Amino acid sequence: MPFTGIREDIRMARQNDPAARSSAEVFLAYSGVHAVWGYRVAHRLWLWRWFLAARVYSQLVRSLTGVEIHPGATIGRRLFIDHGMGVVIGETAVVGDDVVLYHGVTLGGTSSVQERRHPTIGDRVSVGAGASVLGPVTIGHDSIIGANAVVVRDAPPNSVLTGIPARVRPRAASPVAETFTDPAIYI
Repeated sequence: MPFTGIREDIRMARQNDPAARSSAEVFLAYSGVHAVWGYRVAHRLWLWRWFLAARVYSQLVRSLTGVEIHPGATIGRRLFIDHGMGVVIGETAVVGDDVVLYHGVTLGGTSSVQERRHPTIGDRVSVGAGASVLGPVTIGHDSIIGANAVVVRDAPPNSVLTGIPARVRPRAASPVAETFTDPAIYI
């Protein structure tokens, strides 16, 4: 991974976690960041068609970080996994740029057939703790998924998704709403 990618990941963590006191702390102690870096190595092995090596390496990373990212998933730049324990990202999932996932998030499949069976998450999406996005659904850019929501339907850009099953509604257009980017407030 180029050093610019590492710097971007550290900067993303510092922007999204007020508890991050320094870049050194993020580099050394943030398991979600380590999981993303481990995914990038496993994904490269997957692209080289070294499937067994990729899976074994990803499972090693999972045992160290508590975050399971299938090496076949497609993940954009600057993914930040905050308090990563229990996060699962499936094989055919697609995650855009500048996405934030909190602990316990599942981007899971609903089919055992070898096809696209995991979600597509747009850019700048925030997914709250314990949320599950299931099946080949698409979540539009700049959306927020509330904590513990269960998403089984597509959502257009600038949506808020809450509940079980999740209801989709537009994000408020007021400037005050822009300050509420923490998905925990949408429980």
